[in-house]
Amino acid sequence: MALVTLGLSHHRAPVEARERLAFTEADLAAAMLRLRGLPEVQEAAIISTCNRTELMAVTGLDAEPLLLEWWRRERQAPEGYIEKFAYAHRDLGSVRHSLRVASGLDSMIVGEPQILGQMKQSYALANEVRSIGPVLSRLFQHAFSVAKLVRSQTQVGAHPVSVAYAALQMARRIFTDLKGQTALLIGAGEMIQLVARHLHQHGIGRIVVANRSLERAEKLAREVHGYAISLNDLPSYLPDADLVISSTAARDFVLGRAAMERAVRSRRRKPVIMIDLAVPRDIDPKIAELEDIYLYTIDDLRAVIAENLKLREEAARQAEVLISTQAEAFTRWLESRDAGSTIAQLRARARHSRDEVLEKARRKLAAGENVDDVLGFLADTLSNKILHAPSQVLRKADAVEQAVLLNAARKLFELPDDEP
Repeated sequence: MALVTLGLSHHRAPVEARERLAFTEADLAAAMLRLRGLPEVQEAAIISTCNRTELMAVTGLDAEPLLLEWWRRERQAPEGYIEKFAYAHRDLGSVRHSLRVASGLDSMIVGEPQILGQMKQSYALANEVRSIGPVLSRLFQHAFSVAKLVRSQTQVGAHPVSVAYAALQMARRIFTDLKGQTALLIGAGEMIQLVARHLHQHGIGRIVVANRSLERAEKLAREVHGYAISLNDLPSYLPDADLVISSTAARDFVLGRAAMERAVRSRRRKPVIMIDLAVPRDIDPKIAELEDIYLYTIDDLRAVIAENLKLREEAARQAEVLISTQAEAFTRWLESRDAGSTIAQLRARARHSRDEVLEKARRKLAAGENVDDVLGFLADTLSNKILHAPSQVLRKADAVEQAVLLNAARKLFELPDDEP
């Protein structure tokens, strides 16, 4: 049995690959069950966000090719496509990776807390569909505990940085004064909520929130003293927008080139900053070809994020030490769990042999045989029965294997080295 994590992230995979290989929120539960249904997979969970997709599995020792092929078929990717971007972790490496992800150390911005919430959602969903068991369940819970420990014992989460904050920093670089600007936010999910709060706190002139659900848009707009509209009203408000930031779960473009062309003509050469935080992308990349439009994707935030990383490097080093200790602790539990299973099987076999020989002894007593003779029979037969299998394996082993087994036997049965 092995604990395996197979995935890709913003470190190596461009936004196009992450879009193609991600699982939609609507399909995630069914995908977990399909993964769990593979013959070699005992437990399964999937984490799929804008920056990473990961398959987590308790599986056979050489199951990575099986998982990779399943993922390729699921996303209808060509041969060799996933391999260009994917990474694989096993056992201790898998545990360590999960702890780093939960603690925000593997995020685009070190220490950002959003991934922890996303992992908790994946764990809840995997629990709901029963695709995980004792190993992955304990790993998730351990990861959540370690993430809390990292934040309480280090400064890795002390600075208010996130992808949303990086978007704000980029906007502030271009618009030195936000007071006279209008921000059009598309979506009303967690990312846009963070963006809206940052903009409001930094004095943006006006916030317009556009969302498919007008009720959700109104709720967010009230919080930041903004104005809510439906997605259908976007074309009417685009000409007034100096800053457009989008993050929805739509599979197709929310904002197309034609609508933006009309808005540009109305603005008369006033520049527009557009930041697309969604994966798949919300804003048609062809919009970047228009004059006075400056379109950035989530990958373009890396330069801003690099500056924030400097603030957290020392805290991250401290957190890495803590995570290494905690990963080893979990691995020891995993190893003891395997040992416990073997011990249980040994005890079950010994009990079976005991019951079998005891029944024969009782029959001998019932037949009137001498008690001492029956007790001798019981002791000899039970000893031979228990030691028969290991003795045969030792005799049949080649020289190298026999040396290893003999050392193990001496340790298991506490035999002194000088005993004949």
